[in-house]
Amino acid sequence: MSTTQAINNRSKTAGLEQESSQATSTSSVYDTKQLNLWYGDNHALKNIDLDIKQNEVTAIIGPSGCGKSTYLKTLNRMVELVPNVKTSGQIMYRGRNIFDKDYSVEELRTRVGMVFQKPNPFPKSIYDNIAYGPRIHGIKNKKILDEIVEKSLRGAAIWDEVKDRLNENAYSISGGQQQRICIARALAIEPDVILMDEPTSALDPISTLKIEELVQELKKDYSIIIVTHNMQQAARISDKTAFFLNGEVIEYDNTDTIFSNPSDKRTEDYISGRFG
Repeated sequence: MSTTQAINNRSKTAGLEQESSQATSTSSVYDTKQLNLWYGDNHALKNIDLDIKQNEVTAIIGPSGCGKSTYLKTLNRMVELVPNVKTSGQIMYRGRNIFDKDYSVEELRTRVGMVFQKPNPFPKSIYDNIAYGPRIHGIKNKKILDEIVEKSLRGAAIWDEVKDRLNENAYSISGGQQQRICIARALAIEPDVILMDEPTSALDPISTLKIEELVQELKKDYSIIIVTHNMQQAARISDKTAFFLNGEVIEYDNTDTIFSNPSDKRTEDYISGRFG
C-alpha cells in the first residue's frame, strides 16, 4: 500500500470516528521548548520545539540517527541512563518542567509508559508480567491484582488469547503477542502517556496490523507518541507527524498535511524516498 493510499484509507474512517467519539480535549500533554541534548560533544538534539496534544497519536519520522529515539527517551528521562548526557531547554509535562530538581523521575515514569522496539517481557508468567508494576506500587491484594491484570490485558486486546494461559511464561507466546503483553504491562500502572519506540519493527504484517489497530483504540484514553521508520504506518495511525533530520525538527503538522502538502522540500524529499 502506498503512503497516499494509507492516508485515503485513514481519512475514510476519520469522519465516522469523529462522529461516534466524544469531544476530545486539545490541551497540551508535552510542550518542548528549545530543547538541546548532547552525548558528550555530539549535539544530538538542536533547539527542539514541539507541542504534543492530549489523546492524539504523534508520529516521529526521519532517517536513522536523526534524533527520533533520543527525543522519545528524553520525554521520560530514560536518556539520562546514558553516560555523559547533558541537556538545556525545557520539557513541560502537564505544565511542569520535567528537568526541575524536585521532579521525581519515578513519578514521571509512572505517568509516562514505554514500549520498546523489540518485545521485552520479563522472564515470568504472563500474569506476573502485568502484576509487576502494581505490586511495586504497593498493591498486594490478589483480587485487586486479578482485576488489574484482566483490565490491562483487555486494554491491550489480548485477554481472549491468553486468559487460559496466565500462568505460562510470557516467552511461550508469539512475538506479536509478547508486544501486546508489554503494552498491557505499561497500561497496568495507569499511565497518562505511552511512548512507543518502533513497536512493530520486529513483527510480522499481521501482528503489526493488530498493534496499529490497538494504538487507534488506546488514543481514546491515552496520548501516544510513536517513533517509526515506516512512513505508511505514520500515515495510517497518527494525527500529527514530526519530521526529524540531523537532530532538528524540520516540520511538524497534521499528518495529512505532512504527507500530502509538506512545506519544506527536505520533508518532501524524505517521504518521497529521495533519501533516508
